[in-house]
Amino acid sequence: MRTLRPLLMLPATLLLQWIVSSTCEAQSQAQRVFDGAPAAFWIFHPDIPGDQYGVFHFRRVLGLDAVPDQFVVHVSADNRYRLFVNGQQVAAGPQRSDLLHWRYQTVDLAPHLRAGDNVLAALVWNWGPERPVAQFSYRSGFLLQGNSEREAIANTDRDWKVLHNAGYEPIPIRSSDVGGYYAAPPGESLRASLYPWGWEEVDYQDETWSSAATIAGWNAEITRLRGMHQTGEAWGWHLVPRSIPAMEERMVRYATVRRASGVAAHEDFLDGRGDLRVPPHTSASIVLDQSFLTNAYAVLRVSGGSGSRIALTYAEALKDDRGRKGNRDTIEGKSIAGVRDIFLPDGGADRRFQTLWFRTYRYVQMDIETAEEPLHIHDVHGIFTAYPFEMRARFVSDVPWLSDMWEVNWRALRLCAFETYFDTPYYEQLQYVGDTRIQALISLYMSDDDRLVRQAISHFDLSRIPEGITASRYPSDLGQYIPTFSLIWIAMVHDYWMHRDDAQFVRRFLPGIRSVLSWFERHLDGTGMVGPLNWWPFVDWADEWETGVPPGGRDGHSTVITLQFVYALDRAAEIERALGLVSEADRYHALADSIRAAVRRLAWDAERGLFRDAPDQRRFSQQTNTMALLVDAHAAGVQHQLMERILTDTTLTQATYYFGYYVLEALARAGLGDRYVEQLEPWRTMLAMGLTTTPERPEPTRSDSHAWSAHPNYGLLATVLGIRPAEPGFRTVRIAPQLGPLRVAGGTVPHPLGSIDVALVRHGDEGLTATVALPTDLRGVFEWRGEQRVLQGGEQTITFQAGSSGGQDE
Repeated sequence: MRTLRPLLMLPATLLLQWIVSSTCEAQSQAQRVFDGAPAAFWIFHPDIPGDQYGVFHFRRVLGLDAVPDQFVVHVSADNRYRLFVNGQQVAAGPQRSDLLHWRYQTVDLAPHLRAGDNVLAALVWNWGPERPVAQFSYRSGFLLQGNSEREAIANTDRDWKVLHNAGYEPIPIRSSDVGGYYAAPPGESLRASLYPWGWEEVDYQDETWSSAATIAGWNAEITRLRGMHQTGEAWGWHLVPRSIPAMEERMVRYATVRRASGVAAHEDFLDGRGDLRVPPHTSASIVLDQSFLTNAYAVLRVSGGSGSRIALTYAEALKDDRGRKGNRDTIEGKSIAGVRDIFLPDGGADRRFQTLWFRTYRYVQMDIETAEEPLHIHDVHGIFTAYPFEMRARFVSDVPWLSDMWEVNWRALRLCAFETYFDTPYYEQLQYVGDTRIQALISLYMSDDDRLVRQAISHFDLSRIPEGITASRYPSDLGQYIPTFSLIWIAMVHDYWMHRDDAQFVRRFLPGIRSVLSWFERHLDGTGMVGPLNWWPFVDWADEWETGVPPGGRDGHSTVITLQFVYALDRAAEIERALGLVSEADRYHALADSIRAAVRRLAWDAERGLFRDAPDQRRFSQQTNTMALLVDAHAAGVQHQLMERILTDTTLTQATYYFGYYVLEALARAGLGDRYVEQLEPWRTMLAMGLTTTPERPEPTRSDSHAWSAHPNYGLLATVLGIRPAEPGFRTVRIAPQLGPLRVAGGTVPHPLGSIDVALVRHGDEGLTATVALPTDLRGVFEWRGEQRVLQGGEQTITFQAGSSGGQDE
C-alpha cells in the first residue's frame, strides 16, 4: 500500500525527485470529478501557516467571449468564505460540519457573468487559535471547482491571486468579558489603511498580490469527495454537498439612540438620512437600542476620521454595578460589556465596514475617539441573519399576552437557528442535544421546513464514540459527552418519526440507537437501576444540583437518569416494532418494564407520595417525578395526585425553563392539560421584564437567548389546541383541545400534506364549537370532554352542547 509517510525518511534529493515525478503523474492523470471536470486544487497563501489567524482575499479574472446559459461551480473553504462575482456576493459558507463531511455549495454563476472580463473573488478567513468551539479546521484554504470541463477554466489553482489582509487582528473574548462561558468567535479589529478597497471589482489592480499556493503530488490537496482518497486515507477535507439553504440576510436598523456623551447624537445617521459629525479631538460614546434582540453583521459607513478609533460593544442587556440586568428596557445606572469590534478609519471617503461574523445584541455602544480630522458617520445598521425559517403556524386566543409570548418564543427560535441549531447565539453557538430536541419540535410545529432537524439528527449520530454514546454537542472540535443527552437524541429521532413519514431516514439511525441503549444497559447494576456514570451526567440546571447533576448521577442509582433510560427504551421499541424488528422491540419493552419495577420498589416514598431522587436519599424533585409520569412508573391510580404534587409542592427541587418542557408534557399526559396556560406565568414575567427572547434560566441568567425555553409555542399548538400525530409519520391526526381559561382559541399547524386549521369557541364550561380544516388526504379524530368525532379531509364544523353526551357534525 502506497502512502507518503515512509517517503519522508528518504534523503532530501530523492524526496524532491519523487515529488516532481508524482506532480507530473498527478497532472497527467488528473482526477475527474462531478461532470467530468479535472479536479481543482485547494489554494492557500504561500507564506502564512494554515493554522494561524488570517483573513485572505483570492481573485481570478476570467475572460468570456459570451455569457453562458449555465456556469455551475462548487465552492468551499476553511474556515469561512464569501464569494463574489463582479462585486456581487453569490455564496457564503461553508455549511458547518466536520472534516469527514465537509460541505461544498453548488452555485450557477451565469446570471452574474458578462461578456469580456469577469472577476471571481473570495474573502476567506481562519479564526486560528481563537476559532469557536463549533469550528473544525484542517488549515486555511479555498476551493472553487467547475462542474464540467467547460467550467473548469475557473478552477482554483496557481493562476489565482491571493492577498493576506494584515489589517485584521482578532480580539479574543474571555468568559470574564461576557460574564459566563464563551465559545463563539472572537471580535475583530480592522485597520482601514491596510484594506484593499475595491478588491472584488474587475478593474482592481492585483499585480502585487501573490500567486496562490497549492499542494500537488501523490497527496495533492484537490477536490476530493468523501471517501475518494486513492488509498482510503481520511486526512483533509472530505466533501459532501450542502444540505440546507443559504442563510437569510436582510437589513435591520436600530430603533433609537438611548444615551450619548461627547457629541450631540441626532438619529438621522441610524437610517442613513444624515451624517453624524464627530469633531477632531473628541471622545464620544453612544448607546444604540435595537429594541429587540437580534443576530446581525454590524455595518458602518464613514468618511474621513484619519487616526480615529471606533469601538463597537454588543450586549443582550446592560448591567448595573452589581452585575444585575433587571428590566431589559431600562439602561439608567447601567453599563455595557461584552463582545467587541474595532474599526480604525484611514480618512478615505465612504468606507464601508462589515464584520466578518454576525453579533447578537439588543444594545450596541459606539465609543469614538477622533484625532486631527473630523469623522463623518453616514450610516450604522445591521444585516440580520438566521436560518431562513418561515412561520407557517398561527395561534390566536382571547388572552392577549399569549400573542406577545408567541412572538418572543418565535424570535428565540430564529436567533438560535443558523447553519446548525444554537444553544445561545451570543455565548456559544453550539448545537446541544438537549436544546435541539426542543428546538426541533418547535420547528416542526411552526415551519414546514425540516431540513435543519434532519441535519441535527445526523450530526449527533456522526458524533458517536466507539463506546457507544453520542457527543452532547456537535459539531464541536472540543468533544463533550453528556450520556443523558444521548437518550434525548433517541427521543429526537422518535419525534421526527412521529411527525414525518420517512422510515428510510429513521432506519439509518437504528445502529446508533442500539449503541446508546447498549451503553446504558451495561451500566445497569444489581439493583436494576443505572449505576455510576462517567462523563457528565447532566439533567437540569437546578440550583440544588452541582453542575446540573442529580443525586446519584455520578455515584449511581439516580432515579431520574434511570427513568430517562426507560423513556428512550420505550421510544426505541416503538420504532423497532414499526420497522418490523419485533424481537428487538420486545426485548426493549421487557427491559424497560424491569427497570420501572426496580424504580417503584426502591425509589417510591409512600409517606410523601413521591419518587426519591435516589433510593438512599430523601431528596425529591420535579424532574424525577416528571419522568416517572412520562414513563408510567407510578402505581395505578396516583397519576393525578402525583402531578398535583409536582406542580404545588415547593419543597421539591424545581425544574428550570428547559426541563419545564418535560413537566408540561407530563401535565398533558396526566390529563391535566387544562392547566397548561396557568403554568405559563413565568413567560408572562419575561414579558414584564422587557425580554424579547427567552432566557437560559430564571434570573439571574447568563443568556437572554436560549430557545430551549421557547417550548410554550409548541405547547400552545400541541396541548392547548391539542394537535398531535395520532400515528407515526403524522399519517393521521388527533385534535384534543385543553383550553383551560381560554374561551376562544384557534391556529394553524403545518403538515406535510398542507396545513391543519382549527377555530374553537367555548359555550359555557362544557360546550364547544370547533371548525377544523384538514388537508384533503388527511384523516383523524377530534376529542372533547371524552367525546370523539371522526375528521375527514377538508373543512368541517363540530358542535358539542353543554351537558350533552353527543355532538353535531356539519
